Amino acid sequence: MNHKQNQKTGSSHLLIRVLQGIVIGLGAVLPGISGGVLGVIFGIYKPIMELLSHPIKNFKTHIPMLLPVIVGGIIGFLGVANILSFFLEKYPDPSVCVFIGLITGMLPSLFREANEKGRSKASFPVMMICMIGIFALLIGLQMTSVEVTPNFLWYLFSGFCLALSVIAPGMSFSTLLMPLGLYTPFVDGIGHFDLGILVPGGIGAIVTVICLSKAINALFENYYSAAFHGIIGIVIAATVMTIPFSGFTDPRSAVINLICIAVGIIAALLLDRFNSKIKVP
Repeated sequence: MNHKQNQKTGSSHLLIRVLQGIVIGLGAVLPGISGGVLGVIFGIYKPIMELLSHPIKNFKTHIPMLLPVIVGGIIGFLGVANILSFFLEKYPDPSVCVFIGLITGMLPSLFREANEKGRSKASFPVMMICMIGIFALLIGLQMTSVEVTPNFLWYLFSGFCLALSVIAPGMSFSTLLMPLGLYTPFVDGIGHFDLGILVPGGIGAIVTVICLSKAINALFENYYSAAFHGIIGIVIAATVMTIPFSGFTDPRSAVINLICIAVGIIAALLLDRFNSKIKVP
């Protein structure tokens, strides 16, 4: 009986990790959503950063846990994302509102995680500074309508932004690329396996991970509470900037979008409750 229960629990853990990876993959490609934020929400951001910063040292301990997430992420980014692109095109505001609700509903668990090792005096000031900084950055990008011609160097930059959205939660690569007119050609190129886009994008992403992952991991090891509260500030600012305010101008659209946000919040709270009962190794 115990053997069967262990098998069932192991299957549940595996399925949870794959589903989390799919959602992270979706978040990486959806406009305004950060894959890194979703990694934090699911409690797997720290092991991802530990693996990226010390791949040889942590390979045996971290790969078994993160491999299902990686597989799910690839499925979400390349497969399911293509399906959801239909809903984003036909029903953009409700689709984004579901993700806004998901992130909002997970904020309580983020604060619990941030206080796991105690709260420092710098925690809330750092959170406010990060929140204001992200607001300033994203508002500035929205106000600056700059169009560029996509080429090898710009796709290197796109790969940098993609990696940054994973290792720096709250930094959505779509938010950074859209004002430059690079988001659509970059995502289309990845979806169609265009080597002219995949090669420079991959180089930019790998170089970014190598250069920044160790620094960010060291930040968490030495200043856990302040760093995590900084992430929360980024999450809050990025989520607010994602809200499709134009979709609340008429009563019918407002009601639909509010329902979608509520659905996301309820789903997040149920997921958090489920995760608290089943401890995923």
